[in-house]
This record gives sequence, structure tokens and C-alpha cells, in this order.
Amino acid sequence: MRHPELRGGAGEPARVDHRDQVAEVAQLHGVRAGIHTSSVSLRLKMHFVNVQATRMLTAVDTEIHAQTTAPARTHPAGVALMVASGLASQSGAAIGSFAFDAIGPVGVVAVRQWVAGVVLLAVGRPRLRAFTRQQWWPVLGLAAMFAVMNVSLYSAIDRIGLGLAVTLEFLGPLAVALLGSRQRATVACALLAAAGIVVLTRPQPSSDAVGIGLALLAALCWAGYILLNRTVGRRVPGVAGSAAAGAVSGLVYVPVGIAVLVAHPPTPAALACAGAAGVLASVVPFLADLLALRRVPAHLFGIFMSGSPVYAATIGAVVLGEALGPLDWLGIVLVVTANTVAVTLGRRARAHSTTITAIAAADCAGTNRRKW
Repeated sequence: MRHPELRGGAGEPARVDHRDQVAEVAQLHGVRAGIHTSSVSLRLKMHFVNVQATRMLTAVDTEIHAQTTAPARTHPAGVALMVASGLASQSGAAIGSFAFDAIGPVGVVAVRQWVAGVVLLAVGRPRLRAFTRQQWWPVLGLAAMFAVMNVSLYSAIDRIGLGLAVTLEFLGPLAVALLGSRQRATVACALLAAAGIVVLTRPQPSSDAVGIGLALLAALCWAGYILLNRTVGRRVPGVAGSAAAGAVSGLVYVPVGIAVLVAHPPTPAALACAGAAGVLASVVPFLADLLALRRVPAHLFGIFMSGSPVYAATIGAVVLGEALGPLDWLGIVLVVTANTVAVTLGRRARAHSTTITAIAAADCAGTNRRKW
């Protein structure tokens, strides 16, 4: 007996079409597969976020570790090296000025750049042929800043004296420190430095505007040197970038120096003074700073650098017989104080930024882990 439900029209057996059932089953599996795929995709995305947050935490932890493992105590040798660096730099400039009458500031700077270029090449040993275009451009810019900064500074020293020229030049790193800090106290530092400039220069008809302008040009070049040096440090490992810049700068001064020395034949004493300027003002500070940074915290190094105008004024008075009055010393103290405060503020701002980044990264990673 055949069941009625299996009968079709006219009493014949009905043919069941399974294609609709198969389509429904396939659609159901497709929906399930889509849901599963979306879930997997979302999990992969969240895993990627967790990985990125972990990397951020690692980077921040490395930075904090570097800051905390830096020399916590000031090593006496580090302090001695910093003092030696400052005194050598300003003593070299003072000794080099003895050759101004014979070969002029340009001739002295040329010899100085030659000495510095040779020593930097020997110490840094840059692989110049391996440099890429992205590495060469900041290196060339650094070399240009190096060259213009020194010739403008030495020309300013010839006109307005060592103490005033170096103090005005120091406005370059001060400006970089102030622009890099977004705290309200930086306004006070800028006003303090401006007051120091007014006290130092005391604008009047008899002021040497050209000498002051040359010192300010040196300050501008020093600011550019600092900013470019950061780029070079990111793109070129070690001191190879600075060494290459010093070598290029020395190479640029070869035709300039030859022309000056031919036009003004130097005496042995003049060449000796120019060579001493190269050693004391370039080589000794470079090596002393490298060794000092291994023994003292970076912020303390910056504070010690702020005392360079005091070194310059003292050496100018003792070696060159430059007379500085009470107002001159007041102006120098104002500029030095402004730079010291700016360095301290910059250090606190970097520490605060590191802490905020660490908290944000930890919160991001923790939230994602709680979700999954």
C-alpha cells in the first residue's frame, strides 16, 4: 500500500526535489561561515592591536630603562671632562684670535676645519660610499651649518670680543630648547634671555652692528646644526654622520684656505695658533664630550654646557685682556640662567611625555586583553 503523502497527481508517486533543501542548507552554512570568518578577522585585528600596544610598551620601557640606567650619580671624571671641554673650546678660540692679524678669521677657520676634518675621519671612520641619498642630504646640511657657524663666530670675535660673541651665539641652542618645550615657564626664559641680550649689547650708535649680526648668524647656524644633527643621528649610525660632515666642511675650506694663505702668507706662529684652535676648539671638545656623556646624566651635561659664555668671558678677560663691566656680566648671567632653566624644563617635559605614553599603551593593551 502506498502512502497518500507520497502520491502525486493522478495517483502517481510524487518526486521530491532536494535542490531547495540543499540550497537552504548551503545558505545556512554560508551564514555560519561568514560569522566565523568575521569573528576570526576581528580576533586577528584585536591581536594586531595587542601586538602594537606591546611593542609600544616595550619601546617606552626601553626608553625608561635607558633613562634610569644612565649615570645616576655624577662621576668626578665626568665633571672634569665637561669642564675641560668648555675650557678647551674657548681657549682654542682665544688662541686662534692671535692669528687674525696675519691670516684673518677666515684663514684661522680654514686651518681649524682641516684639522677637525682629519681627526673626525680618523675617529668616526665613516663609510662614505655606503651612504644613501637620504643620509647624504642632512650630512651636507650639517657640514654647511658647521662651516658657516665657525666663520661667523670667529669674525664676530674679531669685532666684538670673545665673551659677547659666544654669549650671543648661545642663543641658538637656547632657542631650540625653548621651542621644544610647551610649558608656560618658557616665556619667562625667553624674556630673561631677551633682557640679557639688551644688557649685553646696549644698542647705541657706536655699537658694532656687524659684529652682533655675525654672532646672531652663528647662533642661527648652531640651532640648525642641533636640529640637523638629530636627523643625522637617526639616519646614520654612531658618529659616522658627524665625522662625514666635518670632513666635507674641511674639504670645502681647502680652496678658501689656499686663497687666503696665498694672499696673506702666514707666519709659523700664525699657523701654530690656527692649528691649536683646531685641536682645542674641535678635537678636544668632541672626544671629551663623548667620554663625559658616559659618566654623567645628559641633562647635567646640558646644564654644564650652559656655562660656556662664562668660560668665554673669563678666558677673554684673562687671555685677551677683554674688559667686561658689571652690566656685561649681568647680561651673561641672565642668558646662562635662561638656558639652564630651559634645559631643566625640557628634561621634565620629556619625562612627562614618556610617562603619558606608557600609561596610554598599558591601558590600550589591558583593555584589549579584558575583551578577549
